[in-house]
Amino acid sequence: MQTTLKIGTRGSPLALAQAHETQARLMAAHGMPEQAFEVVVISTSGDRIQDRPLSEAGGKGLFTKEIEEALLARRIDIAVHSSKDMPTVLPDGLELSAFLPREDARDAFVGKAAKKIGDLPQGAKVGSSSLRRQALIRRMRPDIDVVMFRGNVQTRLRKLDEGIADGTILAFAGLKRLGLEHVVTNLMPLDVFPPAPGQGAICIESRIGDRDVERMLTAIHDLPTGQALACERAFLSALDGSCRTPIAGHATIANETVFFAGLIISPDGTQSHEVKLQGPAPEAARIGEEAARMVRAKAGKKFFDGWV
Repeated sequence: MQTTLKIGTRGSPLALAQAHETQARLMAAHGMPEQAFEVVVISTSGDRIQDRPLSEAGGKGLFTKEIEEALLARRIDIAVHSSKDMPTVLPDGLELSAFLPREDARDAFVGKAAKKIGDLPQGAKVGSSSLRRQALIRRMRPDIDVVMFRGNVQTRLRKLDEGIADGTILAFAGLKRLGLEHVVTNLMPLDVFPPAPGQGAICIESRIGDRDVERMLTAIHDLPTGQALACERAFLSALDGSCRTPIAGHATIANETVFFAGLIISPDGTQSHEVKLQGPAPEAARIGEEAARMVRAKAGKKFFDGWV
């Protein structure tokens, strides 16, 4: 393998923090110096498109396409992503090789007019670009005006300071990785405001068959996180989940058992169906697929009509 391992990433402060965390873990695991790595910043379509929701622009793949092209072209050796940004189907020749230990998966409310969503005044504005978050907000508070918020964490916080909205919801894991926990005014309970599949977990993508890279990544792979994500991604895949479908899912691993809770919800927040399932952790993907079948059966064929 070449002396410099090239790590591909988006250029946002959060993406860079995730890339450097990956680098630090590889350095510690293999006794490698900082000079053995190069962080390669790659601009993605998702970063450049700021004037409309991702659901209208093409979905999750907008944050990964250019990075994956660089991986396939061997301009980089590994790609570091937020797991919740990853499509369920990867390009031929690529695989998710490792997951770092998961951070807190909860969503965090950052409020200006009030500390909690429930305490906001009638008709208050809450900013979010996520269909899942928008739907969950509307379920909690149908009177709230949900406005579209795009951009990285710092951009969204600046928009909040500028008075564009009275509050916003961000992934707590991202705020923690950026040292911005202090801006959080309320953490959303998992049972009330379930997270996106993959939220809080960093994944590493590589070329299938690249044995040297595979051996390096094996040393930093967190098995429980990998099992939990296998369950969540299988749930999402079986429901044909994308940025156009408000789907939540969260799995935990304890005593060799996977515990999964999933939710599908209409964009207006008026209809939702939940599912809970557990089973052997090594069969996490099967548990996720079974949970998807269960919740689809509950919802009926017409549930997705008109908005998927």
